[in-house]
Amino acid sequence: MERIIECSSSPEESHGGAGRSETPAATAGPLYLILDDNFYYQSMRYEVYQLARKYSLSFCQLFLECPLECCLQRNRLRSHPLPDQTICLMARKIEMPDLKKNAWEQNSLILKSFDCSFEDEYVAGLVLGFSMSCQIISLLATALENPVKPNEENLEQKEADRAICAASTVHQADGICRRIISQTMKDAKDKNILPSEMKSLAEELNKLKAEFLEDLRQGNNLKNQICVQNQYSDPATSVTSSFQHKATNVVNKYILK
Repeated sequence: MERIIECSSSPEESHGGAGRSETPAATAGPLYLILDDNFYYQSMRYEVYQLARKYSLSFCQLFLECPLECCLQRNRLRSHPLPDQTICLMARKIEMPDLKKNAWEQNSLILKSFDCSFEDEYVAGLVLGFSMSCQIISLLATALENPVKPNEENLEQKEADRAICAASTVHQADGICRRIISQTMKDAKDKNILPSEMKSLAEELNKLKAEFLEDLRQGNNLKNQICVQNQYSDPATSVTSSFQHKATNVVNKYILK
């Protein structure tokens, strides 16, 4: 793709040299890349869309819809026809553009091919050819005016990133809470809390940790702090400060008895 972009650029853009004469290809107007293939799965076409998004290029689709029997008839008249089962398999696999479900397929044009004899089809083609040409030109113009933006949100990826971030925060918070409990128990022992009360204190702190992490995992506790990070602290440290405060209150109950 980099080589294609370089070839389609003017010499000044490609080489930075002044005084070079532009080639006709560089000044003829927009460059159209026509990918003439079946692309029968939407996922195949989506890969091309992602490539267009990466380079801020335009993207559009032209889908030819034709009845299976008509396809079989046309195929049999070819000089080198494909097996009928190949055509039937393709008809089962091919996925039409879904403009309602997929926002990335909005620039799509579906042209219907009539199920008629070749004589009638030739006449129909003369009548409809101009109309179809206008539709195709309009599709290309719309695509050129609306190149794919590289910063378009990928909602699925955004949700996956959020889940990974949340899971990482919970994992980090668990480790910090364990260290807080360990230090809290050490401080309690230094303050001569009775062994029987030390056991109860440990159980209460571990129960508090379990509840705290579950709330954090469900997003019910300090949810606005999850995945929010600044240059001074990480999310896990920020949210576990609340646990530190609650753990201190639990210990104080035993110390102040």
